[in-house]
Amino acid sequence: MEFTELVQKRYSCKKFGNQQINKDQLNAILEAGRRAPTAKNLQEQRIYVIQSAENLAIIDKLTPCRYSAPTVVVVAFNKDNVFTYPGGNRDSGIEDASIVATHMILASKNAGVDSCWVNFFDPALAAKELGLPENEEILMLLDLGYADADAKPLPNHDTRKAISETVSYM
Repeated sequence: MEFTELVQKRYSCKKFGNQQINKDQLNAILEAGRRAPTAKNLQEQRIYVIQSAENLAIIDKLTPCRYSAPTVVVVAFNKDNVFTYPGGNRDSGIEDASIVATHMILASKNAGVDSCWVNFFDPALAAKELGLPENEEILMLLDLGYADADAKPLPNHDTRKAISETVSYM
């Protein structure tokens, strides 16, 4: 799929069928995340693929937003391996994990897999429930699967502000 078409057609799927994505598609998605750039190439992302009934039940306790996705990817980062920016007030953890997640979202659409970025959960509780190391912080959950036959974008999906409202030339 051509990139412009991909970004126009991709939407946050809120209703998945129960068919599991195939291993080749999942590997392509994970590889796109692995290839994502990170500050100083620290690659602090930590990716957890959730597919077992037991761990999907944990996700369901944490958020109502799994939407029956058969795979959930937990995108986290190692807080002890981030680049601290000049001034010492920010580090690269959240932005690097966001770049990784975005690469995986776009790769999923390219592979014919639907997705939804989920941030409606308590990251600290999720890390505890999933048994992640204390030095890792969860950025987001990524629902992956095939859209149910009657799934569709939200009504406001194609509503966008004019570029003049969001871009300024200085």
